Amino acid sequence: MKKHTINLLLSSLFIFTASLSMPTFAEGLVSEKTIGTDGTMTSTTRSSSGASNMSIVAQKVRADKKFLVSQNMTLTDNEATAFWPIYEAYQNDLQKLNNRLAKLIVAYADAYNAGPVPDATAKKLLNESLSIDAAETKLKQSYVPKLSKALPAAKVARYMQIEGKLRAIVRYELADQIPLVE
Repeated sequence: MKKHTINLLLSSLFIFTASLSMPTFAEGLVSEKTIGTDGTMTSTTRSSSGASNMSIVAQKVRADKKFLVSQNMTLTDNEATAFWPIYEAYQNDLQKLNNRLAKLIVAYADAYNAGPVPDATAKKLLNESLSIDAAETKLKQSYVPKLSKALPAAKVARYMQIEGKLRAIVRYELADQIPLVE
């Protein structure tokens, strides 16, 4: 029951943080955004105090994500020693995909806010979306062998489930806030 409560609280934090960091399309998006490995979106063109605040929130959520993973993995000392460097590398690689996703969202917001999205733009955005999805799948597949050297198969599967659930929360928030193309 304790783990379930922790999971629920941290999931709520992720949803809350993601929704705070996502501007509405009516407001328009600023030109440069990034989505952290934790799902938070930050802007590089905000005022320095706004950027600092978002950076602090992003750091907090990253720490909470790591705590969530640690609480749900039940790693031995040897497993933890091998796992955490792989986890950090994976988070860094996820960050690159999240940056691509942020650029895609900005491009879509710009097109959407300009009026009906032209077919050529829609096609380009769709292709990039599919490319990001494929790259994420390829990234996961590339990390399973690395994780398998550090952990038993059940723990590798568990970690990938945790990551999948967290990313599903972020994707849900994005889907909720991004309007359908017209």
